Amino acid sequence: MPVSVTMPRLGESVTEGTVTRWLKAEGERVEVDEPLLEVSTDKVDTEIPSPAAGVLSRIVVAEDETADVGSELAVISDGAAAAAQPAAQPAPEPAAQAQAPAQAPPAPQAPPAQAAPQQSPPPQAAAPDGGATGAGGTGTPVTMPALGESVTEGTVTRWLKQVGERIETDEPLLEVSTDKVDTEIPSPVAGTLLEIRVAEDDTAEVGAVLAVIGAGAATGAASTPAPAGGAGSGRADSGAAGAGSAAPPTATPGSAGSGSAGSGSAGSGSAGSGGAASGGGAAPAAPSAAVPPPPPPPGAGAAPGTGTPAGVESAPAPQVGGGSAAVGAAAPAPASGNGGPATAGANGGGGYLTPLVRKLAAEQGVDVSALAGTGVGGRIRRQDVLDAAARAKAASAAAPSTAAAPAAAKGAPSPLRGRTEKLSRTRALIARRMVESLQISAQLTTVVEVDVTKIAKLRQRAKDDFLARNGVKLSFLPFFALAAVEALRVHPNVNSSLDLEAGTVTYHAAEHLGMAVETERGLLVPVIHHAGDLNLAGLAKRIADVAERTRTNKISPDELSGGTFTVTNTGSRGALFDTPIINQPQVAILGTGAVVKRAVVVDDPTLGEVVVPRSMVYLALSYDHRIVDGADAARFLTTVRERLEGGQFEAELGLA
Repeated sequence: MPVSVTMPRLGESVTEGTVTRWLKAEGERVEVDEPLLEVSTDKVDTEIPSPAAGVLSRIVVAEDETADVGSELAVISDGAAAAAQPAAQPAPEPAAQAQAPAQAPPAPQAPPAQAAPQQSPPPQAAAPDGGATGAGGTGTPVTMPALGESVTEGTVTRWLKQVGERIETDEPLLEVSTDKVDTEIPSPVAGTLLEIRVAEDDTAEVGAVLAVIGAGAATGAASTPAPAGGAGSGRADSGAAGAGSAAPPTATPGSAGSGSAGSGSAGSGSAGSGGAASGGGAAPAAPSAAVPPPPPPPGAGAAPGTGTPAGVESAPAPQVGGGSAAVGAAAPAPASGNGGPATAGANGGGGYLTPLVRKLAAEQGVDVSALAGTGVGGRIRRQDVLDAAARAKAASAAAPSTAAAPAAAKGAPSPLRGRTEKLSRTRALIARRMVESLQISAQLTTVVEVDVTKIAKLRQRAKDDFLARNGVKLSFLPFFALAAVEALRVHPNVNSSLDLEAGTVTYHAAEHLGMAVETERGLLVPVIHHAGDLNLAGLAKRIADVAERTRTNKISPDELSGGTFTVTNTGSRGALFDTPIINQPQVAILGTGAVVKRAVVVDDPTLGEVVVPRSMVYLALSYDHRIVDGADAARFLTTVRERLEGGQFEAELGLA
């Protein structure tokens, strides 16, 4: 069937994009994730990959035309479906029976119940193509996308769906880690996951096939088991191995047609695959899965005889299961488990958690079984946990008698104590680059003390109006960033790059400001390109934008590179100052400490030396002594200090 290519959202504030160039012409063949067109927005120029393989049948938006986010750009015709239909003609009886459940979606259990006895006798009903034909058509490959210009490979860190499970278009299918970014890969089509070709923690090159999705699968498991051997062959090994006592009660035609939950609780995680294997009586395993069966996902089939399609209401399957696992009989999973949270709460039991979110929930004392996830498919996100923790704190403040409970939760030991875990790809990359930075350059740090009392008073006067006009809070950080960017123009050696092999030093013509951001995966540095062209409000908005998109894993790989100078807010957690490590190939990084109010001796024109309370901050500049001397660093910091202590920001804040 034709696949529509739509304008993606290339940023939180981006509402439209302009087609700058079509890389394919009408009538040309295009593969999945192959670059199809180039799009330009006010923030980024990027290539848009094809969501499916096929022929570009129609271009809706011409070059140099602008389209809103979500609008149709082109149509790709799917030749796979047409090719699959002739292959099904030699078996008219199965084809006729396969149409019955498709025509009666409200009650899919009845037609398969009649079809099961007729289809189970001939063993040749299992197509030789294996899992690729289990969905009634050829499968659509899911390939490793190019997640940046210089990225050539990626590592599969986690599969969010298991073989046999239903997935929708653009629903997250797996998590991939590269040298630059960790991100989720969405499904290019709707269907059933027929095959996983790259296991977790394995690395694949860009363009390599990661999985296969059947494009013609029905919405539930009940409509797929008509050919007894074929529909369940993709995961018959796990369904048969785990079914145990569940297989005999589901061997009747009635239970087989209803998609009984014996398969779901058998450990396959999907009633679509296991149900066909056990319900149709196909006891021998068909080892067509490309990887070893993964741990049971947080999903189960319907209760016996209910006919509820698997995946509509799911609960975690027990490790040793019979066919009578009820949907509501869910118990919270241990924190160290590999699966998602065992919950059948408001999110319908589909609340998948990443290990980092599970760790955050444990640290915050949040019961994930009571959370309703706001992510795709009911997934529980980091913000859901933080919101729940905030609500718990507010409730404890309103009820003093229960104030001891949150205090006990804060002091609870971390579940990571005594455990050994595999180092994440991002953390390993950070570790390697930090050591390399110290080995490459001669680093030292110079610290100055700055009086920001005038800025503190300006913030109090302008913060409410600033928030109303710009939509972001006015913190000290934009002031520090603006003063640093202005100082870089005066001291170009601090905004340079050194190449000893070539014997050259490059003084950059623009200030591309990196902002260190703490995330669940580690410290990342998104870049605000051409920061020197922005005023105070522009910097505040861009800092908030890149920080939020970095924390929520929505930042693009190209926005994590190209910086010429970095600012790290070490005072965000109360540290007075730090000695930050330079982000190569830059030659300097500025650390901003916590702003504290303390007694300071100042010279008063009338009273002389007096002790007064002032808002003070330490600024620490780590620099490469190969190109920046100590005097250069001191002059740079003095320029920054004079700009901040002068406090001449009224015009920037609309107070002049």
